[in-house]
Amino acid sequence: MTVILGLTGGISTGKSTVSKIFKEQGYPVVDADVGAREVVKPGTDGLEKIKKEFGNKVILTDGTLDRTALAKIIFDDVEKRELLNKMLSQHIHQWIVTKKNDYLKQDPAIIVLDIPLLFEMGYENEVDQIMVVATSEEIQLNRLMKRDNIEKKEATQRINSQLPISKKVILGDIIIDNSGTIENTKKQVLDWINKNKD
Repeated sequence: MTVILGLTGGISTGKSTVSKIFKEQGYPVVDADVGAREVVKPGTDGLEKIKKEFGNKVILTDGTLDRTALAKIIFDDVEKRELLNKMLSQHIHQWIVTKKNDYLKQDPAIIVLDIPLLFEMGYENEVDQIMVVATSEEIQLNRLMKRDNIEKKEATQRINSQLPISKKVILGDIIIDNSGTIENTKKQVLDWINKNKD
């Protein structure tokens, strides 16, 4: 029986690191961020909806989505961010479910659904267990500033656009503490895998 594991965390808490560990161990990972890019490719309904709502200023000359321009609009405006999520959520959901069903045919021990906004978008019912990758808020803020080369104000704004990591920790079934070394994080993940792969 395949375990469907929902993997989530906050921006810059290290979810991608954990996702990579699962891939290295040979487990299939359905990455919602990949899905979010797939559903806004040229010629998709998703991109047409964005163009209609936000105009050509968010479309590059080659017809692809200008992510930077769109990010500036939505990070400054809660209503527009919610509108964008609403416009694309059904398309992304469909993409995730299709991928998951494709992997189920291979009957792996674990399928990971890597979904940053798992709680925010109501994916709890799609998974058997939820793993939350967490750090302290201070580490999260510092990592994000360093990673994206942004000021504290912008980093705080991005963190605040998601459910606080402290709330996700309460809602999760398994908590991976990613405040320390990668080795330490990997050990926690492998311990969980060893308990659940049989």
